[in-house]
Amino acid sequence: MERDTLEFDAVILAGGRSSRLGGIPKQSLVYDGTSLLQRALDAAGGAAGLVVVGPESGVLPTGVLSCREDPPFAGPAAAVGAGLAALAQTGHARPFTLVLACDMPNVAAAVQALAKAIQPQETGMAGSDGVMAVSPDGRLQPLVGFYSTAALQRSVQDLASRGALTNGSVRTLLASLDVQLVTVPAGSTEDVDTWDDAAALGVASQEPRPGS
Repeated sequence: MERDTLEFDAVILAGGRSSRLGGIPKQSLVYDGTSLLQRALDAAGGAAGLVVVGPESGVLPTGVLSCREDPPFAGPAAAVGAGLAALAQTGHARPFTLVLACDMPNVAAAVQALAKAIQPQETGMAGSDGVMAVSPDGRLQPLVGFYSTAALQRSVQDLASRGALTNGSVRTLLASLDVQLVTVPAGSTEDVDTWDDAAALGVASQEPRPGS
């Protein structure tokens, strides 16, 4: 597999409660005139199959799938599982799956760095299950990574069999995977959890902020 022919699907996570934003969906926030959801979709633009996991968020581009974790708000592990199941129904699962949260306005630079770094590995070699983003100051961002689709599916099945998929964390989901950490450009994995984060990143809301 050559770098320029990386075959992957993408799961975009857009189903959080946005509790620290007063319930305003993160995917609807706007940066440089574009919604954060659209920026995530653009960052994953090389994906052969693409699914957005979360509540209905308007018209999606042609070919982009939509689904919801069950039950809603069951956490990122359940959301990844729902996304993988939706992609599997197309009958064309790719070797890698890009897992990407929709709350990072500059994430395209991180995705590009990961795509350049990923290499085909033999079973048992370090990093054989994919690559995960880490910021220059050492902060891991598991919701920006290319992961082995087969390894993710096994992990989802294992957690589900133990009743641990619902409300499971993404770190728990990825704990059994052997991934390589890749340092990505500064600021590319900065996310929006609070209005202070949004202000610092230049992200705005098209809806009135609660209490404003």
